[in-house]
Amino acid sequence: MAPEASKRGTIARVWHGMVPIEKADGYAEYLAESDLGVRGYRAIPGNRGASLLRRVEGRQTHFVLISYWESVEAIRRYAGTDMEKARYFPYDLACLVEPEPKAEHFEVLADGGTAPAIERALRLAVPRGLW
Repeated sequence: MAPEASKRGTIARVWHGMVPIEKADGYAEYLAESDLGVRGYRAIPGNRGASLLRRVEGRQTHFVLISYWESVEAIRRYAGTDMEKARYFPYDLACLVEPEPKAEHFEVLADGGTAPAIERALRLAVPRGLW
């Protein structure tokens, strides 16, 4: 079950995926720069930014994508009515070792300034009216 928005109204959606090391650089670029990844989140009303993490472990590379949302409704605009279900597109399925079926959601209690800083940076970087 998804958490309710905190007093600040931020919910984190956390997804994990693993790819062979040979596909890691291309997949990282796809997650960071494509309209289906971090960059594309900016266009979704209610998104407050995202963080993309990467860790190499032997011949595998793990990715964790944390996106920040103002409400459950905002997450559903991205994920659909079953917001717990992870979304996959053809390139994801071509790269991922074992696509995980679910994303997890957490109420953000404290963020050390990351989500607000991302939001401020996006507001400055994205042309007026698009954010």
